[in-house]
Amino acid sequence: MTDPREAAARYRAQQQGDAEEDVGAAPGFAAAVDQAAFIETAIQVAIRRGDFDDLPGAGKPLEGLGTHHDPDWWIRRKIQQENLTGLGPPAILLRTEDRELDDQLDLLGREADVCDVLVDFNRRVIEARRQLQGGPPVVTEPRDVDAAVVAWRERRAARLAARAAAVPEQPRRRRFGLRRKA
Repeated sequence: MTDPREAAARYRAQQQGDAEEDVGAAPGFAAAVDQAAFIETAIQVAIRRGDFDDLPGAGKPLEGLGTHHDPDWWIRRKIQQENLTGLGPPAILLRTEDRELDDQLDLLGREADVCDVLVDFNRRVIEARRQLQGGPPVVTEPRDVDAAVVAWRERRAARLAARAAAVPEQPRRRRFGLRRKA
């Protein structure tokens, strides 16, 4: 291994045009070795100066390295940090949509609309599974339309019952009109 000071001196000499070529090495290889040595020297000098002391997060574990292995952790984190919507591989978009699908269905008022949304979701899941463009695998399952409609009906009935129970029936107010004297 070469001394970092010698490598840095060769690098400076090469930058000034005074460097002599190594006879046995390829020209590109020698330049790459010199650049790597220069970078290593610059890092060592910065460490000695203390440029890397007291950095934020020093001695703390890296975020996102939990016990389960998620190969898409970096994409998921970037989407969360930037609050991006509609971007990313189909597998991640479908997983996100699947998590939020019941809430979106609850906003609909007609059963036919719920069926249309579920059929469209299932079509996109199947289409994403057929495409072999790389990226993360599609693990989202198509939804059972009949079971999802039944669950939607139950959630809707529960919401309506809760709303009716929350609003007490107010007694009718009698209207008193002014009577004119003749």
